[in-house]
This record gives sequence, structure tokens and C-alpha cells, in this order.
Amino acid sequence: MRELDELDEKVVSCLTRDARATYAQIGDEVGLSAPAVKRRVDRLVSDGIIKGFTAVIDPVALQWNTEAYVQVFCRGNISPESLAAAWEPIPEVVSAATITGTADAILRIMARDVRHLEEALERIRQASPVDRTESIIVLSQLIDRGHP
Repeated sequence: MRELDELDEKVVSCLTRDARATYAQIGDEVGLSAPAVKRRVDRLVSDGIIKGFTAVIDPVALQWNTEAYVQVFCRGNISPESLAAAWEPIPEVVSAATITGTADAILRIMARDVRHLEEALERIRQASPVDRTESIIVLSQLIDRGHP
């Protein structure tokens, strides 16, 4: 994989802030023409540096105010890539990570209420070989240094 130059890094930074920015807007910010930005973005996509473009949904704007951390215990061996592919389409899963310890993964879930959380947990269980889950519902958020 090739290294990013300074202009590539600036283009990636612009797209990270606003994936809907036009090539002209990015070009104005980084000092390139729109066609030059397009060529760089196309190359970043073909090199696998940019894996896709997506909408980031604010769970609070959807009134998804119930937050939980769910430890997932899987049956057998399953790859992290398979787990990511199984859970990525479930919008209530706002983050997922493999972890050390007895659980295989931990998920951060946002839902409207406990019933919605239960429905999301059922979809999570059906999407992968889950043996069991342990849920921890957040009562109060004390510190949140998360990304926008």
C-alpha cells in the first residue's frame, strides 16, 4: 500500500468532515482543481484507503435515548470480519469491537427504549452464531469524548 502525501491527507480530512463535499469545495480547501481532487479520490478508493461513503446518523436526533453495552459470547470460532459483516447492517449497533476476556465482542447499542433494545438484541443474535449476551444499560453519561 502506498503512503499518503500531504494533499491526499488533506483530501481525506475534508471527506471525513463532510463526505458530501463537492470536488470543487475540497479543491478550494486543499488548493487543487476539481478534476485533480476527483482523480485523487478515485485513486484513494481504488487503493482501498477510502472504503466507502456513508451517512452518520445521530441516535439522539432519532430519539434513541436508551444506551447499552452488550457483551457477546459466540458459538465456535468466528472471524472478526464475519461479525462485523453480520452486525454492520443493524443501525442500533453504533460500535462493535472484539475484546479480551470471556466475551468475544462488545457492542454499543442505541435504542428508543428497552423494548426497541430487546428487538435489536434479537436481530443481533439472529445475524451471527451468538450463544448468549450480557447487557448493561447506561443510566447516566458522565463523560463522552466521542467523535461527532
